[in-house]
Amino acid sequence: MKLTPSDALSGVVRSTVDTAHGKIQFRSAGMAPQVTHVLLHGIGSSSASWAFQLGAAVGRSDVRLLAWDAPGYDRSTHLPMDVPSAQDYAERLWSWLDALYVSHPVILAGHSLGALMAASAARLRPQGVSRLVLLAPARGYGDAPLAERERVVQGRLTNLRQLGPQGMAAARAAAMLSSRASPVLQEAVRMTMSQIDPAGYSQAVHMLGQANLAQDLKCLSCPVAVASGDDDTVTSPEGCERVAQVLDLERISLGPVGHACALEAADAVNHVLGLPALGV
Repeated sequence: MKLTPSDALSGVVRSTVDTAHGKIQFRSAGMAPQVTHVLLHGIGSSSASWAFQLGAAVGRSDVRLLAWDAPGYDRSTHLPMDVPSAQDYAERLWSWLDALYVSHPVILAGHSLGALMAASAARLRPQGVSRLVLLAPARGYGDAPLAERERVVQGRLTNLRQLGPQGMAAARAAAMLSSRASPVLQEAVRMTMSQIDPAGYSQAVHMLGQANLAQDLKCLSCPVAVASGDDDTVTSPEGCERVAQVLDLERISLGPVGHACALEAADAVNHVLGLPALGV
């Protein structure tokens, strides 16, 4: 039987730390003296979406991974503003890592909405990032016409208001994966999405509406990789290729998988991150 996300998380530690801006809850794995990787999840997700990356680090002495629950997710303190920017999340990221005494540059990976946070964080503190990995990156709608921005933001907020987290998860979870994904992965995505905090999700939606990934990427000096699945219907391969082209890069194909690529293409994602394969 293949390893399930729950199995992969069985040896992973979950903690909460007080920072200068409130509490951050996170998962950690690996026993390296210094943190090597920091992982940022997407809008309808949590640190659990990195199950197979965290699981690959359990018991190893050469890597140490941290995956946060972003502000407004689970037990992490909400941001104080209703309409936060990507930089607001990035500032909380560095506050969290400072509270954990992370002093060495890390490989910073962001999935989907987390890519917006990660790119902003790399711009804010370039000396803290050795490499930036953007997985199925959301581009943000900051440079889109106002009508389109409003349509995206209000559409997501209306779905949340009408359906609630569980109803939204039932309606949207399947779109996060390819048609070939196993029922176990489908249930893992649905369960995680059903547990989102409505207030935290709403703040993240507003951030998506005004963020501009390309603007931050143009300011970066660290190495960057852009990767996504070929069957991703949320952030299309074409859209991810346009993100890569901002930096004169080529998109890395993760194969015929959907948006939740860290789960569905775990070994390919681990390869991009420099982590061991789990054979899932």
